[in-house]
Amino acid sequence: MSEPPRSTGSDDTRVTLVQVAKLAGVSPTTVSHVLSGKRWVAESTQETVREVIRQLGYRPNNVARSLRTRRSKMVAVVVPDITNTFFAVLTRGLADAVDVAGYGTYVCNTDGIPEREDAFLADVVDRGVDGVVMAAGNLTGDVGAGPGGLGVPAVRIGGAPDDDPHVDVVAPDDEIGSHAAVRHLIDRGARRIAIIEGPPATGSTRDDGYRRALGESGMPVDPDLMVRGDWTRPGGRKAMRTLMALADRPDAVFCANDLTAIGAIDAAHELGLAVPGDVAVVGFDDVDAATIVNPPLTTVRNPAYETGYTAGELLLSRITGSYTGDGRTVVLPCPLVVRASA
Repeated sequence: MSEPPRSTGSDDTRVTLVQVAKLAGVSPTTVSHVLSGKRWVAESTQETVREVIRQLGYRPNNVARSLRTRRSKMVAVVVPDITNTFFAVLTRGLADAVDVAGYGTYVCNTDGIPEREDAFLADVVDRGVDGVVMAAGNLTGDVGAGPGGLGVPAVRIGGAPDDDPHVDVVAPDDEIGSHAAVRHLIDRGARRIAIIEGPPATGSTRDDGYRRALGESGMPVDPDLMVRGDWTRPGGRKAMRTLMALADRPDAVFCANDLTAIGAIDAAHELGLAVPGDVAVVGFDDVDAATIVNPPLTTVRNPAYETGYTAGELLLSRITGSYTGDGRTVVLPCPLVVRASA
């Protein structure tokens, strides 16, 4: 008796489902049911089929399956900077949510470049992904499953509810969180509070919380105290130096994310300023590094893992058709975490 065929990965020698069925003494349909788990198959038959699969080294042809089912069992997440731990943790939450349904995850890193974001989206849709999570801030045009959009279900991270009824939104409550951060600075005696914002067209709700807290306390919004960063540590360092060069410099700084805040603390130390004695600093996100910077960073907890996991659940409900209604918005709380920097 000749050796049974074994898969080598090339198209001409790939072991087929029909060959598995023949050696196992069952129909190809039964083998398919064993692989999918969607239909009942006797345990003894399952064991026989799995043993033949092991012997032959059979691997399902996912390309053929996706053509047949019109599903790739893959989703994509578009992020501006995967080295930012917030986006890394968010991606882990998404992957955990879709993994339980047998889906894999493509990660698209864009460096915040709109053209790259658009190109990545076009590419992953061409590859046949079943859904997209958009954690990048500069995406343009229609993105949902409706006319003119991507043609696949989509979830947006942050921002206002999307006009496309096929797009769901998971939004950490940035405005409430930033309001609490600035309110904390006011309560501890700060009277000249600056903000290091994110890039244009990002983080607007965090700016809103800053403005509201100042307004409620009768403090003016001084344009000189509002400078742009780029979400990075070097960007925060540069913006902090700009603020500290003012003739009437701030006694507290609210930073739109933690990497910015850590850069701001770097600059304060370089200038010989004590944090929080000379200038208090508050961040936003509560990344792991917030607890090890000197001094430990007072910040707003942005629930990265929960955000990604919730986005995955919303996306799966649309992919599977268990939800077909209008776009949903899920808002997650962002509590203040008080440490030593403010």
